[in-house]
Amino acid sequence: MNIGVDAAALGMSNAVTAHTGDVNSGYWNPAGLLQVKDKQLALMHASYFANIAQYDYAAFAMPIDERSAFGISVIRFGVDDIMNTTQLIDSEGNIDYNRISLFSAADYGVTISYARSLPLDGFQYGINAKVIRRIIGDFANSWGFGFDIGIQYQTKDNWKFGLMLRDITTTYNVWSIDEEQFQTISDAIPGENQELPETNEITLPKAQLGFSKKFIIRYDYSILASANLNMQFAQTNDLVSTESISFDPAFGFEFGYIDIVYLRGGVGNFQNVREIDGSGKLSFQPNIGLGFKYKGIEVDYALTDIGDQSAALYSNIFSLKVDLGIFR
Repeated sequence: MNIGVDAAALGMSNAVTAHTGDVNSGYWNPAGLLQVKDKQLALMHASYFANIAQYDYAAFAMPIDERSAFGISVIRFGVDDIMNTTQLIDSEGNIDYNRISLFSAADYGVTISYARSLPLDGFQYGINAKVIRRIIGDFANSWGFGFDIGIQYQTKDNWKFGLMLRDITTTYNVWSIDEEQFQTISDAIPGENQELPETNEITLPKAQLGFSKKFIIRYDYSILASANLNMQFAQTNDLVSTESISFDPAFGFEFGYIDIVYLRGGVGNFQNVREIDGSGKLSFQPNIGLGFKYKGIEVDYALTDIGDQSAALYSNIFSLKVDLGIFR
């Protein structure tokens, strides 16, 4: 649930909290769903770690009335066809490759979103209810639940501000472990895996504060500039980190031509990295992207990764967004 969706947003280093306003807003800031004027559908696929892990996303959104909107999205991130070699050696000590089976380890997230305008001029809010399902073959599985809340505000001179509070009640996952399956690996290495893992997992709240503004240049050209301040309520490797809170910035831009062709870029994920020799350095993640929109169909591309500029290979990400009203 932390990777992100929509190649357009990923190309801008996820700095979209303030201005997101389409079907993908259910993920970035549900308040933005109020800008959806008709039914919209979004799809995205990405491969990570040399195609070992697959990341898939689908979303749907529609207005309910002039003051409210609804959305639903599904995310799957998984590794399939993992070899289970726990039974590779038979009871007589012989290696039998026919005893190898395959399993998947996958996380699923289903988000239901609701957005509504506030009586205060320019303000709107949105709420997410999330259901998390995690499966590790026949070994273990979990259910989790959480909530997000987002707010957006637009001034009369078109400045936009947004605040997204993720996992505001903490997202709580409860694991169920198959003890019979666990026994097959508990003695694989003497002295290890002798006790069942903990069955409770908690995701701490996070916050994202953003602002943006779109500038029109000679009617045909536009530049959207945006920034985010991403905050975690724990000590991490973020650019600024204390015992109680850590945060790092993200910056993005989108250059558009007659609302058809878009060039995007951004930089974010500023981290303090400790080297093996004890020295430290600052790492960051640059992203770029392209987009094309015509008659309600938008195809976007981003070159990005889920680490920094040196720790992981970059991935080519494509996403599709369709205004279903074009089929009427």
